[in-house]
Amino acid sequence: MTVFSYVALKNNNDVVKGKIEASNIKEARDHIRKLNLIPTKVYEESQAKTVAKVDAKKIQTLGLQDKIDFTSTFQILTQSGIPVIEALVFMENDAAKLKIRLVAKELRRQIMAGSTFADTIAKYPKIFGQIYIGLVRAGEDSGELEKTLDRLLELLKKEAAIKSKVVGTLMYPAFVILLAMVVVTVMLVFVFPAFKDMFDNQGKPLPWITAALMSIGEFLKTYWVLIPIIFGSVIFGVTFLLNWEPSKRKIDEFVLKVPILSDLIQFSNFSNFIAVMQVAYDAGVPIVDCLYLSNLTISNYTLQDKVSQATTKVQQGQHLSLALRSTQVMPKMILFMIATGEQSGRLGEMLLQATAFIDKKLDAIIDLMTKMVEPIMLIVIGSIVLVLALALYLPLFSSYMTD
Repeated sequence: MTVFSYVALKNNNDVVKGKIEASNIKEARDHIRKLNLIPTKVYEESQAKTVAKVDAKKIQTLGLQDKIDFTSTFQILTQSGIPVIEALVFMENDAAKLKIRLVAKELRRQIMAGSTFADTIAKYPKIFGQIYIGLVRAGEDSGELEKTLDRLLELLKKEAAIKSKVVGTLMYPAFVILLAMVVVTVMLVFVFPAFKDMFDNQGKPLPWITAALMSIGEFLKTYWVLIPIIFGSVIFGVTFLLNWEPSKRKIDEFVLKVPILSDLIQFSNFSNFIAVMQVAYDAGVPIVDCLYLSNLTISNYTLQDKVSQATTKVQQGQHLSLALRSTQVMPKMILFMIATGEQSGRLGEMLLQATAFIDKKLDAIIDLMTKMVEPIMLIVIGSIVLVLALALYLPLFSSYMTD
């Protein structure tokens, strides 16, 4: 006889787990049905340890918009009084995206095996993230999962909005720089070599800027295969420096010293930070854990290290406002609101007000940067055009002057 583990439904609603001895799976299912249970999963005891590994391989990665769609649908269904398993079954069958259907299927299978929703998503930190998992666990423990999902949905939408604003602001200069690189490359490869014979016939030494650009153009025209390699190397190098921790730490430290850009970095990071802290605090998460979850949203290493130091001070018994003030990176208005909330016992309300303040401030900074980017880009493009024009016309001017 073989020992089989099973998961079954009792009265079409309650999940029941157990073990039963039988010769084969078919016999085991028959025995389970005789107990007035509906078997949903039956497997040998030796296979139990491999189930989680198989599920982990099948579950798909969710992007930010995918998580918003998943959370939105799940929140609406659970708020309507539909049980978690039935909500996941609906999403498994009718969700618009395949990713969400596959995720819902795996989550439903594990919950039917006896896990809670929080415990199940905790197995996939790379998909849902520690913030999502922590807030769901807090909501489940407090019996307010529906409210927590609603807050979490607003948090995800806010994160998407901030990311869209920042990316939109940086997209224009990035496009202009890339276009400038292409134009300069075309000029060097096709335009400058076309003037070579004319300049050689003058019989005079070329200005250094013309000679340099002419040499670069001839080199690139001869070894044109290097052009895509150079472009790829530049893009790879920039990406590597922005992601490699030692270089990123230096960059993160430097950008906080640049006027206006430092404001953008600070307010965009602390916007998510305060929003997560407010949601976590309202969900009943202890203040130290609130700081831990909030710090996960910060992408700047320098700010992250400062907040980690503040978290340690809070653990040692220091007030939240004093600990954050010691970092010297938190906006003073936010510190004042947090201190007021601590003294009045309305910290959650003041964190909500602080979130609104940061959002308005961030919008103003992005508008200012958008207005500043255009003239800066005009100066950059104008400088490039001036250099190219001088390189082409200086030999002609010198020839006319001599004549």
